Amino acid sequence: MKRIFTFLIAIMVLSAASAQDNTVGLISLKSWLADDGYTLLYPHNQSNVYLINNCGEIVHSWEGEPETKPGNTAYLMDNGNLVLTSRATDITGDVIWAGGGGANIIIKNWDNEVLYSYTLNDENDRLHHDIEVLPDGNVLAIAWENFTKEEAIEAGRDSMNLPDNALWPDYVLELNPESGEVVWEWHAWDHLIQDYDETKANYGVVADHPELIDINFDTHDGDADWHHANAIDYHPLFDQIMLSIPYFNEVWIIDHSTTTEQAASSQGGLGGKGGDLLYRWGNPMTYRAGDSTDQKLFFQHDAHWNLDYISPGNANFGKVFVFNNRVGTDFSSVNIFDPMFDDYDNNYMIMDGQFIPANFDLTLTHPNPQQMFSTGLSSVQQVENNNYLITVGRFGYTFEITPDNEIVWEYITPIRGGVSVPQGDSLTINNNLTFRSHKYPADFEAFDGRDLSPKGWIETEPREDFCDFLTDVNDLEATTLRMYPIPANRTLTIDLPDGNDNRVELFTLGGQRIVFKSGLQNYAMIDVSEFQEGIYIVTVNGSQTGRVIVTK
Repeated sequence: MKRIFTFLIAIMVLSAASAQDNTVGLISLKSWLADDGYTLLYPHNQSNVYLINNCGEIVHSWEGEPETKPGNTAYLMDNGNLVLTSRATDITGDVIWAGGGGANIIIKNWDNEVLYSYTLNDENDRLHHDIEVLPDGNVLAIAWENFTKEEAIEAGRDSMNLPDNALWPDYVLELNPESGEVVWEWHAWDHLIQDYDETKANYGVVADHPELIDINFDTHDGDADWHHANAIDYHPLFDQIMLSIPYFNEVWIIDHSTTTEQAASSQGGLGGKGGDLLYRWGNPMTYRAGDSTDQKLFFQHDAHWNLDYISPGNANFGKVFVFNNRVGTDFSSVNIFDPMFDDYDNNYMIMDGQFIPANFDLTLTHPNPQQMFSTGLSSVQQVENNNYLITVGRFGYTFEITPDNEIVWEYITPIRGGVSVPQGDSLTINNNLTFRSHKYPADFEAFDGRDLSPKGWIETEPREDFCDFLTDVNDLEATTLRMYPIPANRTLTIDLPDGNDNRVELFTLGGQRIVFKSGLQNYAMIDVSEFQEGIYIVTVNGSQTGRVIVTK
């Protein structure tokens, strides 16, 4: 005879009116559903990089150089080194400056010692926004280069569309930190077309050349900062680079298998097109195809490949993730699409004059859509347990959400204008800008042998028991989920709802998922004989939740 028990679920939703609520730092946590890992934060208007746990506690930090700010990203390598970008706080006299401007690339070890630095910020060039570390340790970086009004006109730019008397197209450089040399370059300036003035360079039919960049396409009132590339990513299987170009509302893909000389031409490389665009997507009006109804991207950020998000028939390529900032007037979205690369012919397909696909594979919004609205900055990451970590940049709001659209972790960057604020403070738009966040799994190689014990909070006057309050297993109420035997020491059986597509997950109290079963009907049987003694959280279909005690 089955032994039927009444189980308990944790109360995780706290009253917003309660004086016990946090206003900054950790806001909410469902530890058994949140990914077990550590989140890297590099907030604006200050110089430190922080690694925090799911309780919002600092487990490690890297102190920045005095009088510097992010420029804008930082990444943790599997050897424990940190690669970051920065700029001077004082930009007085800088010839090239726009939002997202950087200047320095710095590599530090775990103990904050500088191993390598590179600076590019003068009258001709300036680093900005993002970097990408390649598998061989080289670093890709985005930079502006400064062309005069006369040079832009000679290249075919409309003279009436140069109010700054200059144009700063983007380029990509590859640095070798060991030699200190620039070993590869790609310049947008080498791949232009225009149909404005047949007496000038680059004249041709724009619609016939989607692989080229129309020097007169402009959505930013002719500002010198023409492209404003805000993200760079690398595909190691096909040796390609992705750039996010928000002022064109599209992503570009270029061939990294070229030499620098080939990258300046239209021939060479695995794609056979030199440095011409292999692919562009998001706004076909940039190459005179389609109309406004075909536009899919709106000032997007953090465009990147996710090689673990596998698509049928394209199992080695993955899909592209973007934070689509201005898709709505008061909300943003996260979008996923498949660029459909044909690795046999080394090309991307065009149908009816446009690069495919016609639409997104998946669109994610916040359960309260207006809480995920940021006109700039922001990021998305699919973490180890298939949840999504999303940062709403202008509000410094980071949250983790399940594929079933359940929020399981929320954090508000507790910094105003570069200074930590006390718990209980309130922050508004642009107070605590956070360009991106990134979560590293608990078993990430960089953490081996490292001290990741809690070392305080970013906020001042923290509520030190808040996380304990959220995850207190004694603070529970009844549910009807049925499991037996309890305590369990060999096999745990769970009764399931009607249907043949049930999903069962089992988590440690620390949030690590240790069992995942799907496509189930009637019941699930889980072998717990090798589990350590203790309390575990069970979820069925992401909604019903209970706890189980395992004994020896």
